[in-house]
Amino acid sequence: MPARTGSRPYHEPVRSWASHPLAGFAIVLIAASLFGMLGPLSRFAYEAGMEPIPFVAWRALIGALGTGAFVAWRIRRGGTRLVRMRDLAPGARVSLLVAGLTGLTLNLAMFIAFDRVTVALALLGFYTYPAMVALVGVALGRERLDRPKVVALSLATAGMIAVVAAQLDPAAGIRFDAVGFGLALGAAVSQCVFVIISRDGYRAVPTDQAMTFILLVTVVSCALLALATGGTAALAFPLGSPDVLPLVVFTGVFAAAIPSLAFLTGIRWIGGLRAGILMLFEPVVGVALAAWLLAEGLQPIQVLGGGAILAAALILQRSSTGIAAPTTTAPLERPAPVEEESLTVRVPGGP
Repeated sequence: MPARTGSRPYHEPVRSWASHPLAGFAIVLIAASLFGMLGPLSRFAYEAGMEPIPFVAWRALIGALGTGAFVAWRIRRGGTRLVRMRDLAPGARVSLLVAGLTGLTLNLAMFIAFDRVTVALALLGFYTYPAMVALVGVALGRERLDRPKVVALSLATAGMIAVVAAQLDPAAGIRFDAVGFGLALGAAVSQCVFVIISRDGYRAVPTDQAMTFILLVTVVSCALLALATGGTAALAFPLGSPDVLPLVVFTGVFAAAIPSLAFLTGIRWIGGLRAGILMLFEPVVGVALAAWLLAEGLQPIQVLGGGAILAAALILQRSSTGIAAPTTTAPLERPAPVEEESLTVRVPGGP
């Protein structure tokens, strides 16, 4: 949807390398891998005294500062122009606002769910969203659910269940709570809406600027929520804790800014269904990191599940050789390399 400005729309050239789907697949897998760090990182933050909502706020704040700095750098070097809300057509403006709100509800729902049910159970509920994306995409006529996609979705979902379900320890008791599990499913709905609307809903807004706005919605909302509930002391906790501040800075940069930019780039590049399936690699990374950093055992079935997800990615890639760079009448931004334009407890693919 083109920007409504009085001047000629800015167009970035689409380079030849951007037409190759393998690069888009790699970007999404990198996003999934970085998001996967959030399990151990959030565990460390909670053990140091942080609470969930302040953790969400700080992650989003550092992430927004990182993406905002990248936006400023690109504008300064003439690589893009600043797109303001008033420049957008009404539909694009609404889509961007909805993306920001779904990013907020996704994070809040998941962090509350983690407090009410086991992490593994919450993740099982959340990772229903790729199937939701597939169904909605087909219903809207945006996706064609051909045989390779069905096989890849089934294989990746089975692999995810094998990876996550193996964390459920019957001896420790499975804390099932209808509200908690319902929140995890609600987070999946939020992620589904975000993925569907983010491919084309506000394409006139460059990826880095869109993600900065989306993260700022979470920052402002969490700050207001903390003020309303008397949680300002918890919100300021990292400032008085030299051990926690570096942790939240690292989390904001490497588990918020970079993977969020990569995820949104991937959605616009290869489509919501393919990106959603590839994001099922996130719990594989989270489980592997937990085994390494938190001394949590890695079971053979989890290794097999990770292999199944990678096999699904290979099936998608081999069936997607015809994907070309996006074409639209709106000003296009060339997807920047991940090292330039590069956000959960294991909040999945989520901003």
